[in-house]
Amino acid sequence: MVVHTLRSIGGYVGAVAGAPARVITPARPRPRPRPCRDYDQTLRTLSQASVEKYFNAFKDVEWDAPEMAVEDDDERWILPALDLLGAHPWYRSLPRARQIEVGRHRLTAMVKTGSQFEQLLLLGGTQFLMGVDNGDPEFRYFMHELTEETHHIQMFQEFTNRVCPDVAGAPGWLMRAIPLVGHLGSLYPALFFAIILAGEEPIDHVQKDYLRTGTDGHPLMTRIMAIHIAEEARHIGFAHAWLEEHAPRLNPVSRLALGVLTPLAMRLGADAIIIPSRADRELMGMPDEVVREVWGAGPGAAAFRRHLFADVRMLFDDLGLRTPLTTWSWRLLGVDGRPARFRAEPAPAAA
Repeated sequence: MVVHTLRSIGGYVGAVAGAPARVITPARPRPRPRPCRDYDQTLRTLSQASVEKYFNAFKDVEWDAPEMAVEDDDERWILPALDLLGAHPWYRSLPRARQIEVGRHRLTAMVKTGSQFEQLLLLGGTQFLMGVDNGDPEFRYFMHELTEETHHIQMFQEFTNRVCPDVAGAPGWLMRAIPLVGHLGSLYPALFFAIILAGEEPIDHVQKDYLRTGTDGHPLMTRIMAIHIAEEARHIGFAHAWLEEHAPRLNPVSRLALGVLTPLAMRLGADAIIIPSRADRELMGMPDEVVREVWGAGPGAAAFRRHLFADVRMLFDDLGLRTPLTTWSWRLLGVDGRPARFRAEPAPAAA
């Protein structure tokens, strides 16, 4: 009923899977039975939604409209208090012009990092699709998703070019790791889909919180957020559905590895997206002690991280992947806490 999670396996991955190394190529895919009918229907529903409601980066954002103009003195770039940096005394003490400058750089850095993460998803996603059987509805839906991600990359990059082209985006370690992580799409798809959630859940939660508060943000920012949230709902839903369908069929060693490694992916993904890279911190003139106070081990940062992954904890609890053998990893990496009662539960209740 499912594709075995570990496919094109080298020595290490073979050991994790508890199976001898074996190379699976597109010409000789690993046979598998058809997915369950409910899962098939989910894929058809997602595919149809992608056909009926989608966005184009250059048709659905009025980049050159007067209200979208980016002005140096526009106070709508000032960070709201819901942003951990925006609430910090260092930022609040800056002159108004510097608050605008730092706020614009901070928001654009997150957008740029989101674009780079979407490129990681494309790299791993195409690796994953190489091993999908002919006739499998996963291929059609996930190809829709990758197509949408290309528009997100274009949208995020155009925003970066117009708002703050000096940003660096993702930290150096992530940029160097992207080619390696991409191979997980074929080597260890279950972990790859967990990594998808590690990148998509933080961005989704931050953008939803931003729009829920009614913050008077720049219309260019709010427009790309609204588009991204609308389509990411499908993408996150598919990652959840894929893991619900496939994770129960993993062998015990693979399930244990997934339960232990997912919190690491969550923490690294959240930090890469939320915390500005060293290059961007230097451009913003942000002292190291401010970084430690804002995103370090304080109660505000810890509660924020717990909130980001409440949905993932709910999913992994439902799948039996958070057990006494794996929960230590969630606690150690600061992404433990109460699971959400439902998808996208607001922060105060889910923290």
